[in-house]
Amino acid sequence: MRVEDVPDPRIEEPTDAIIRVTSSGLCGSDLHLYEPLGPFMTPGDVVGHEPMGVVVEVGPDVTRLAVGDRVVVPFNISCGDCWTCSRGLHSQCETTQNRETGTGASLLGYSRLYGSVPGGQAEFLRVQFADFLPIKVPEGPPDDRFLFLSDVIPTAWQAVRYAGLAEDDVLLVMGAGPIGDMAARIGLHEGHRVIVADRVPERLARVAALGAETLDIDAVDDLATEVRDRTSGRGADSVIDAVGMEAHGNPVAEKAIKAIGLLPDAVARKLMVNVGFDRVAALHGAIDAVRRGGTVSIVGVYGGATEPMPMMQMFDKQIQMRMGQANVRRWSDDILPLLLDDADPLGTESFATHRLPLEEAPEAYAKFRDKQDGMIKVVFTP
Repeated sequence: MRVEDVPDPRIEEPTDAIIRVTSSGLCGSDLHLYEPLGPFMTPGDVVGHEPMGVVVEVGPDVTRLAVGDRVVVPFNISCGDCWTCSRGLHSQCETTQNRETGTGASLLGYSRLYGSVPGGQAEFLRVQFADFLPIKVPEGPPDDRFLFLSDVIPTAWQAVRYAGLAEDDVLLVMGAGPIGDMAARIGLHEGHRVIVADRVPERLARVAALGAETLDIDAVDDLATEVRDRTSGRGADSVIDAVGMEAHGNPVAEKAIKAIGLLPDAVARKLMVNVGFDRVAALHGAIDAVRRGGTVSIVGVYGGATEPMPMMQMFDKQIQMRMGQANVRRWSDDILPLLLDDADPLGTESFATHRLPLEEAPEAYAKFRDKQDGMIKVVFTP
């Protein structure tokens, strides 16, 4: 990772807009590009998929936006008009699907797997489908009130919706990084009992201060047994896996991923897509900890194809599973009233732990990966 001067983006289609980026988040998914998905990166790729800013130019066919508008840009690039978008599946947009790589809608700043689209950790950004994709927000509140509408909040919101919680259900969240933290906030806001499992003390302390119960993975002999002990022997009604392939617990996989990084990119890409070396300790823990007939909602990103799953246990326990990239524009109108509430019920204005100039991005990536300096959520200011 490095910071370089590159040509400014320009209008390429009459439906484009250009924004001056005022804030841009560093996401846990960005760390996937830093290590396991490195073979899909190309020198010069502009990363970042959590931007907001001010419109500085619009294409001739854009009617809904004007220069000077303040907007948040969703991370998945969706047209709003195709068959999948019409069904709320914006992360599968048929207009921007990547058929060559067999993946869904293109994503800002997320490698050749998802379209090699220049991302938002930059001073300026080209925004496609400007009459649909960007979300207009009012002037006044600080950026952090709205910035997380680009990814964090819709991703966590979808995870909670997919969890299918009834009024008195217990929600277990695996991982207290930004997405798990926000999912816990949403669950608590909606009145649920929430247990959060992680191994980083700063993260556990943060969600505990919000009212969540915490579970230090390293302090118990068996996570699922501990969850059952806290839930009348049944297990959690729903579990959100907010960890994904960065999960600890599989040292063999960690060594394999590092070995893949030494191979030629063409060979490494084929191994990652067709075989994969995901670290699935969190997912297996979620399957073990959910009650019989419960739901596992997977929002952590996985990339491999052949990691064994405990199918007998899943079938025997009658588990329901839902997963996928967040369909940001499916949920944004539901979420926006919470962000416009002066009480800031999700605590967005205090959500970021670090706000840094873009010049410090390389160091921030390394610290975030290594969980140093209490770094949970970073916002860059170009």
